[in-house]
Amino acid sequence: MAWNEPGGGGRDPWGNQGDKGPPDLDEAFRKLKSQLTGIFGGGRSGGGSGNGKLSTGLLGAGLVALAAIYGFFGLYQIDQGERGVVFRFGAVQQNIVMPGLHWNPPLIDRVRKVNVTQVRSKKHQALMLTEDENIVDVSMTVQYVVDDPIAFLVKVRNPEVSLDHATESALRHVAGGSIMDQVITDGRAAIAVEVQERLQSYLNRYETGILVSKVNIDESAPPSQVRDAFNDVQKAKEDEQRVINEANAYAESIIPTARGEAQKLIEQANAYRDQVVARSEGEAQRFEKLLAEYSLAKEVTRDRLYLDSIESVLSTSSKIMVDVEGGNNLMYLPLDRFVQSGAGAGGTVTQDTVRNLADAVIREINSRVADGRGRDAR
Repeated sequence: MAWNEPGGGGRDPWGNQGDKGPPDLDEAFRKLKSQLTGIFGGGRSGGGSGNGKLSTGLLGAGLVALAAIYGFFGLYQIDQGERGVVFRFGAVQQNIVMPGLHWNPPLIDRVRKVNVTQVRSKKHQALMLTEDENIVDVSMTVQYVVDDPIAFLVKVRNPEVSLDHATESALRHVAGGSIMDQVITDGRAAIAVEVQERLQSYLNRYETGILVSKVNIDESAPPSQVRDAFNDVQKAKEDEQRVINEANAYAESIIPTARGEAQKLIEQANAYRDQVVARSEGEAQRFEKLLAEYSLAKEVTRDRLYLDSIESVLSTSSKIMVDVEGGNNLMYLPLDRFVQSGAGAGGTVTQDTVRNLADAVIREINSRVADGRGRDAR
C-alpha cells in the first residue's frame, strides 16, 4: 500500500504521522537511503505492481529532497554592519535587506552584501596650479562610507573611479582659487573643509551612494625641482616677520618708558610751579608784615635788615674781596679768622658776634681806606 493511499494511515514517505511535523533532515536522508537499499535489494523477486508503487514513492521522496536542498541554499545571513540588495532576475529590488537571517529563492534572487559602517580611505596626489600661478604638490586622503547601498551598486559602474575623478575636480577648483601660501601653510584646514563640501556635492550629483566623512591634506609643498628656492623665500619671509616683531617689541618697550618720563617731567614741573608760587606767596606775606614793622620803627627795622643781610652773606663766605672806592687795590678780609677770634664759648656764632664782626669789618675798611688816601697824598 502506498503512503498516500487512503489506507496509508496518514503517514508521510518516511513513516511519520502527519501531526508530528517534518522530520530532521539528516534522519530523512538516512531513511531515504535505507528505503532505496531495500528497493534495489528486493526488487528482483517482487511483482510488477510492487515495482510501480516503489517507483512512485521514490519519485516523491526525490522531489521532497530536492525541495529541501533548494530551500537550504536559499538561506543567508546579513551581519550587523551590512545591508543586502536583492536582484530578482537581474532587476534590483528597492527594499534593502536589514541584518538578520533571511531566505530568498535561489536562481531567482541574488543578494549582494554591502558594508555600510566600514570607513574606507582613498589617497590622492596631484600637482595643482594656484591662483598666483604657482605649482603645488598636494597629497590628501579621503575617508568615506557607503550611505546608499542601491546607488553604490547600481547607479555607477565603478564608484571608486568616480570618487577619484570627483576628488581631482574638487581639489583643482579649490586650489585654483587660493594662493600658494594658503595651500601650504595656515590655510590647509580651510581648504580641506571646502574640498570636502565640493566633493560631496559632486558625489551626490553622480548618485554614487558615497558619504564623505573626512578630508585630510597630508602634505602640501612646492615641487621638488623648486623646493630649495622656495625654502629660501620662506626663510626670508620668516626673517622679515622676525625683524618686524622685534621692532614692535622695541616700540612697545620704548613708548611706555617715554610716557613715564613725560609724566615725570610734568609732575616735576607742577611741583616746581607749586613751590615757586608758595614761595612767592610767602615772600609777599613776609614783605607785607615787614612793611608794617618798618612803618612802626624805621631805624630798628633797617638795622635788623642790615644785620640779617650781613649774617646771611657772611655765613656762607669765608673770604671777602672789597673794591675800595678811590683806590687801585682790592681789600682782602679773612672772615674765617675774624669769626674764630670773635666766636663765643663752644665756637658758636651769635648775633652779637656777627654785629661785632660787622663793626670790625667796617673799621678795617675805613682804616685801609684812610691809609690808601694818605699814600695817595704823599
